[in-house]
Amino acid sequence: MLYDAYEVQRSWLAGAGQLANLSSNWLSNSANPLSYHGMSGIVSASLDVFAHAAATRGKPAFGLDTVTIDGKSLPVREEIVDRMPFGQLKHFVREGAPEGQPRLLIVAPMSGHYATLLRGTVERLLPGHEVYITDWRDARMVPLSEGTFDLDDYVDTLIGWLGKIGPGAHMLAVCQPSVPAYAATALMNADNHPATPRTLTMMGGPVDTREAPTAVNTLATERPHAWFQQNVVCTVPAMYPGGGRKVYPGFLQLAGFMTMNLGSHLVSHWEMFKHLVDGDEEGADATRDFYDEYRSVCDMTAEFYLQTVDVVFQRHLLPKGEMMHRGQRVDPAAITRTALLAIEGERDDISGVGQTKAALKLATKLPAANKKYHLAEGAGHYGIFNGRKWREKIAPVVERFIAAHD
Repeated sequence: MLYDAYEVQRSWLAGAGQLANLSSNWLSNSANPLSYHGMSGIVSASLDVFAHAAATRGKPAFGLDTVTIDGKSLPVREEIVDRMPFGQLKHFVREGAPEGQPRLLIVAPMSGHYATLLRGTVERLLPGHEVYITDWRDARMVPLSEGTFDLDDYVDTLIGWLGKIGPGAHMLAVCQPSVPAYAATALMNADNHPATPRTLTMMGGPVDTREAPTAVNTLATERPHAWFQQNVVCTVPAMYPGGGRKVYPGFLQLAGFMTMNLGSHLVSHWEMFKHLVDGDEEGADATRDFYDEYRSVCDMTAEFYLQTVDVVFQRHLLPKGEMMHRGQRVDPAAITRTALLAIEGERDDISGVGQTKAALKLATKLPAANKKYHLAEGAGHYGIFNGRKWREKIAPVVERFIAAHD
């Protein structure tokens, strides 16, 4: 019933938002005499902010049409290398790019947002790498006939897609997928898989959530597993292709993230309002662009969500050496051929400092020369992989690490 109630509210707000948008445009139109009234600008800006907040959002586009390499602007096209029910392997093909650049699989989070959340990550690495990305699908759009998708399936998918890319590739996992990417790497090392990645970079990932627990960790541990089954798992309404599927809805994930930093989000919208009143469209557009992406959410399967809560946040099976994958133990000590880079943000309030670094300690048989740790000073969770700090401070660390082990 929760999902159905949300759909009713979303439909109502969408209609109200469209009306607010029309009213805002009418009040700000120079052909309207009322637009010159002293209060019109303030009312128009208020309606604009509300319309943006209430707008219905779908899957955004990457929009990376060109890349500059050695001073030349080259066209970029998206190519689907492999398509599966719950996601596809996307390749950013750079027409005319130099041969032999490192092949890099970027593993996007399956945590309520689309892979386009990593647009800035891809854009920064695209000039020097042959970039692939895991483009996960909204679970509510996957028919029940396509089966289920859990943490084990996630690991299998990464192994399969590394195989598609071929031997000698590198892998970069942002946030949540650090655990399945690490597990896949350990399993591939143990099995001497020919497509074992040369490097694995983990950025703000919950490898060992016992280290510096955050509000996210507290939420996942203060309630029993049964509570999550009963209170946050919903059924997709029949209006969607995945009608009847059990999911953890994206709108619940978004609500959780928004309430964690409600004050900063309110300030951002207040600043957007002031920009509009002042006629600073460029400043307002910056806030709009961020929230267009941040609030574009998708559902994840209930089985994946619940297994992640259990394995990663409640029982800490990976750092304990007890994580199993289809009957095979995930042994971090098996990692002997993949160099590891752990990156953390000093101000990360999602994955605390030390949670990702733990991955280096667990790989006990990997030489120290093949391990690297980087603490991004002043960076929050989002700032690790997007924004100025990412582009200028963090990305060069990743590039040098990949180049050293290519």
